[in-house]
Amino acid sequence: MALVKESGPVLFLSTETAMTMTEQLNALSSILAQNGLHSLFQPIISLSERRIIGYEALSRGPSNSPLHSPINLFAVARQAGRLSELEMLCRLSACRRFSDQKLPGKLFLNVSPESLLEPTHQPGRTLKLLQDFGIDPSNVVIELTEQTPTDDFQLLQNALHHYRAMGFSIALDDLGAGYSSLRLWSELRPDYVKIDRHFIDGIHQDGLKREFVGSILQIAKASRALVIAEGIELPEELAVLTEMGVDLVQGYLLCRPQEQPPQEARTLLPKLEPTSMALNEEASDLGALLSVQPAVALSTPTADVLEAFRRQANLNSVAVLDEHNHPCGIVHRHSLSEALLKPFATELFARKPISRLMSNDFLAVELSQSLQQVSRLLTSRARQRIEEDFIITQQGRYLGLGRVIDVLKLITELKIQQARHANPLTLLPGNVPIQQCLTRLLQQARESVICYVDIDSFKPFNDIYGYGRGDEVLLCLAQCLNERVDPSRDFVGHIGGDDFLLVLGEEDWRKRLNQLLDDFQNQCRRFYRAEHLEAGCFIASNRQGQRQEFPLLSLSIGVVHLKPESCGRLDAPQLAELASQAKHHAKNVPGYSIHVIDSETIIAAAADSALPEADAAPAWAKP
Repeated sequence: MALVKESGPVLFLSTETAMTMTEQLNALSSILAQNGLHSLFQPIISLSERRIIGYEALSRGPSNSPLHSPINLFAVARQAGRLSELEMLCRLSACRRFSDQKLPGKLFLNVSPESLLEPTHQPGRTLKLLQDFGIDPSNVVIELTEQTPTDDFQLLQNALHHYRAMGFSIALDDLGAGYSSLRLWSELRPDYVKIDRHFIDGIHQDGLKREFVGSILQIAKASRALVIAEGIELPEELAVLTEMGVDLVQGYLLCRPQEQPPQEARTLLPKLEPTSMALNEEASDLGALLSVQPAVALSTPTADVLEAFRRQANLNSVAVLDEHNHPCGIVHRHSLSEALLKPFATELFARKPISRLMSNDFLAVELSQSLQQVSRLLTSRARQRIEEDFIITQQGRYLGLGRVIDVLKLITELKIQQARHANPLTLLPGNVPIQQCLTRLLQQARESVICYVDIDSFKPFNDIYGYGRGDEVLLCLAQCLNERVDPSRDFVGHIGGDDFLLVLGEEDWRKRLNQLLDDFQNQCRRFYRAEHLEAGCFIASNRQGQRQEFPLLSLSIGVVHLKPESCGRLDAPQLAELASQAKHHAKNVPGYSIHVIDSETIIAAAADSALPEADAAPAWAKP
């Protein structure tokens, strides 16, 4: 059921519609009297389980009416004091259509706080509707959509406690857009939070939006709420949200609202390319965690599952599948044992189907997902026990089980390996992970920018100021680099000494490099003596032992703009050598400089024999 989702209150249709206030009110009265609403449904999809977990019900007025748009419809109803009446009609239409189509999962119904607080609001009518259409209240989520200021939090809490007492779940809609949504989250402790479309739009190009969503995920984890990202329209947005650990998604990219929506998620999900260029947990094969274990059907007698646990002492969990081999539940050994400890429980449940005792609260992940993604999903589940299992699927169909403890062990091993290959000063990835990153970059054939970053005048600076101060400069540059990268998309490594490698996506890289130059120049001012800062130079011995005037520290950046069509004709050492060549060109320019090499131009201009061989590559890039 769609309430209005605009940035501010809308009063009436403009005079351009040629409708008077009386005509608008008459149109509303006609819709309410004749039940002239249409219900549409938009799927909400779990990425980890690759299934539709529910549908948001959206309402429209008659197609030939100026009140067809929900913005106009609800604005007029609000102004006329008939908002609660309109919302109940929307719920009636949504429940009827949801029941008629036997849609799977949960039904998300929008409710505005102001309608709950209206004196004419009659509690219990929604529950009666559900009973009439055979919908279990546990399958209904009340979406709280805030359009106007809500001051009476206590009355609102009482109303929502009433909904919860009847078995409904609560969702907070448009988080970040309402007048007091953060306070509502704190006061109401919703089961779901839906992030406002504003923070999803262009998130792949906006680091601040990623920070906001990351903060929401942290708060949601602490409050045991599930996060839904709505309004997704671009594959790049979905890719970044997936990398960040958002599991529940909704938007035009996946499916537009429809009167008869699809009931399978697999055809709705686009194939996503990995966005991270770092080779840590992302490169780990989830197949190493797969344990092939038998599963049972929904109708399997409980006694058979109990016998399976008795026969296999090391069996901790059993997946429960539907007729399409899709997971619909899980039975944990400890949970089944606890349930059957009650007096006469074994006799009561032995012949009952396992669906009576299975848990619907399970995690299912695709075999193609990365270890990092699985780790995020596990840590976001406050109720996941370390001894429990999760389900691994392929194209939504059951493959086997994975153990939480194995994920934790593998991540620990990878962290140790990363530390082993990290630069001891900056703790950035060293030469081994840098080479792995370049290799993976070529394998993915993704357009990107490889930047070789070098500090000018660093050796004479060390001679004058000492190696301790030089280390401070290196740490300063490492910090500046980290602030210009997005860990979900980019990579930064420390080759050694004052040489660093940066890998960026193809968008806005020039802007970010220019910001890096400005950052470093501003940060370095604190490292100089006053007389050197005032003179803009210092005097030290050059490599021949002669006294020479050197300018203050600056950065030279050699850039290789890697095109997808070049990737098959280069290997990692050759790519590293091109970056080194670009850096040498940049250093020939005094002061801050950036020199760009286009991979296709270089390859087209030279014969294959002219490309650098592995022996010609820098030592840090050789296998």
